[in-house]
Amino acid sequence: MEQEIEKKGYAHPEALVTTEWVAEHLNDTENYRIVESDEDVLLYDIGHVPNAVKVDWVEDLNDPLTRDYLDPEHFAELMSAKGISPDTTVIFYGDKNNWWATYALWVFRLFGHDNVKVMDGGRIKWEAEGRQMTQEVPSFSRAEYPVPERDDEKIRAFKEDVEAHLEKRGPMVDVRSPGEYSGELLHMPDYPQEGALRGGHIPGAASVPWARAVREDGTFKSADELREIYEGEAGLNQGDEVVAYCRIGERSSHTWFVLSYLLGYDNVRNYDGSWTEWGNAVRAPIER
Repeated sequence: MEQEIEKKGYAHPEALVTTEWVAEHLNDTENYRIVESDEDVLLYDIGHVPNAVKVDWVEDLNDPLTRDYLDPEHFAELMSAKGISPDTTVIFYGDKNNWWATYALWVFRLFGHDNVKVMDGGRIKWEAEGRQMTQEVPSFSRAEYPVPERDDEKIRAFKEDVEAHLEKRGPMVDVRSPGEYSGELLHMPDYPQEGALRGGHIPGAASVPWARAVREDGTFKSADELREIYEGEAGLNQGDEVVAYCRIGERSSHTWFVLSYLLGYDNVRNYDGSWTEWGNAVRAPIER
């Protein structure tokens, strides 16, 4: 069971659990909380893993007004309402290769909630295996979650950080589609082309589309396969200070998870302003 994750050679295999492990721990709600976070926010209502709670990336994680994440008080309230205490291990999963699940995990990490794992394969694998789904929304008693301090510095990059990184020619990974990287598209293929006035990429950034990190069944590729992509092709090295970005920071949180947890890079930051900010900024340097 968990040997299949151990066999993949990750730096932090404990950051992943199998669908089988989740199926066996569905009722251990004292120690674990399963969180579903999807791009398609209606999926949870159609059916979800039993005892999973929903975290909506728009409604729950973002400030309603400022282009930023929720503040520490609202994070503490969200956790308390979901029955999550600082000691609770949170298991994230979702649609689209766990894309938004890793985004939610990254936001939790901003608030110092480090007891986090991802269900390898996400929703697609759970469904493919014909595992139990329910429409029942679980109710857990309120937890006591003290107001945490939010620390953006270690894993989040702002525009001025990227400018400084660019100046010292630090490695960057653009995880968008090839069309967005080349400047031909302003958004992912098959989505409305909006959000930025200019197309292209930040000078010097390597193009590694985020979903290359996963296999067809939604599970992550092995450490060797990932190293071949990020080190063999993109030229990253252990010890590098890396900045990852996409369009609004969600796809790049997936790459941040891969580099940080699966390959053990100690200094990876997600630039969540990403292309929406950079492509609209006056005089920001762009390559095509």
